[in-house]
Amino acid sequence: MEQMDGSLQMEHALLFTFLEASSDCKFRDQLHSLRSQQIRLCQENDDDELQTDGNRSGHFQNGELGLVPTNEDVIRIIAAQLAEIGDQLDKEIQGRVVNDLVQHFLNENLSREEITRHMSRVVRELTRSIPSDMEQEKAMLVLAMVLTKKIVNTVPSLLHRVFNTTVNYMNQQLHNYVAEMLRE
Repeated sequence: MEQMDGSLQMEHALLFTFLEASSDCKFRDQLHSLRSQQIRLCQENDDDELQTDGNRSGHFQNGELGLVPTNEDVIRIIAAQLAEIGDQLDKEIQGRVVNDLVQHFLNENLSREEITRHMSRVVRELTRSIPSDMEQEKAMLVLAMVLTKKIVNTVPSLLHRVFNTTVNYMNQQLHNYVAEMLRE
């Protein structure tokens, strides 16, 4: 089981809500297991430490993310907008790209870092190949989340591994962009 610290909660909430809002998510029933797993991990890991920004670490209460309610609303609105964009970009992603990523995720010998690097490379290539007038970070974010949906639609048993990898990718590559987007 992987630990989820406070810095990943924002990415977790955005990806989770994006998947809930996506039009053709075939694994909605499995999403609740993801949320309960993350709640458990957060509670086990919760020692109420102050974060470097002076805030308390995020909490889950009554099964919900312990974000300020307006933040939850903002995440819901942004995730819905990104899901709409994702539905448009979805058609542009060829099946072979998804199948290649599926094979990487199915390969137990590859470390999370290797899979994250491969996913990052695929997202960069797709960002260059898909004609889009949106900013690069937004395109990368939407593509990563659409790939997550497409991979798990293909092999639902990969939900936890793909979700955690995408959250880490978002945190490593797009954390500042996501934080800025949620502040606006």
